[in-house]
Amino acid sequence: MKGRRALLMLALAGLLGLAAVLLASRWLLRQSAPSTVRIVVAAADVGLGQRLAPEMVALADWPGHSVPDGAQRELAGLAGRVLKSSVQRGEPVTAAKLAPAGTLGGLSALITEGKRAITVRVNDVVGVAGFALPGNFVDILVHAQGAGASDAAVSKIVLERILVLAVAQEVARDDTKPRVVNAVTLEVTPEQAERLDLARGVGTLSLVLRNQVDPRPAATAGATRFTVLGAAAGAPQLQPAPAATPRLAAAPARPERAPERYCIGVIDGNRSSKECL
Repeated sequence: MKGRRALLMLALAGLLGLAAVLLASRWLLRQSAPSTVRIVVAAADVGLGQRLAPEMVALADWPGHSVPDGAQRELAGLAGRVLKSSVQRGEPVTAAKLAPAGTLGGLSALITEGKRAITVRVNDVVGVAGFALPGNFVDILVHAQGAGASDAAVSKIVLERILVLAVAQEVARDDTKPRVVNAVTLEVTPEQAERLDLARGVGTLSLVLRNQVDPRPAATAGATRFTVLGAAAGAPQLQPAPAATPRLAAAPARPERAPERYCIGVIDGNRSSKECL
């Protein structure tokens, strides 16, 4: 009898232990499994300025604790919207990456509200050897000649931290390979557009590539021949004096000859004399 009771107690203890293990494991699984939400992600790589088609987006599970700000929860209303920045496959589509509803595709969708796009002609030197790519910031340098003979040429930064919207007809910003093109489109304010248009009329333009995260202005007074070359550029050029022609030494003055006189001899008795005329 005592043996049966001992066996029953052992069996009951084993069942209770097994139940405790199962309950603990289920609790741990619930605690470790993160909650997920469904958000809109890109179903394919989409470039900036493109319109979203229904097959370009899809709903996907995303960890609830890391949902990005502005994430879209519904597919409805996204068809036809234009992207302001490119997205990769599986990347969330957020409100910050979408242009306002009704925006047409293309370059106009990339222009910030209140700004304008202006295109300037460049070459391999002016365009920083092709490294001025969409998304980069540049300064605009103008080199102008003086209006008169006495006015020195000047080189001056006229615009700073200007965003490059496009190079030629390309607006992709995920490329780092330099591209030599003949035109660059810049994003400027209306006032900056006026200054840039005037600057390219009075001189030649150059783009100066700058650090992406450097907002400090460059307070410069411009460069002239005098500031670059020093005092030698501003000093008048002295012409060498012509070599003096040697002069012949004056001949010594000859003494004047007395005028010739005519003389005659006079004999008076035993005296003689001489009279000259």
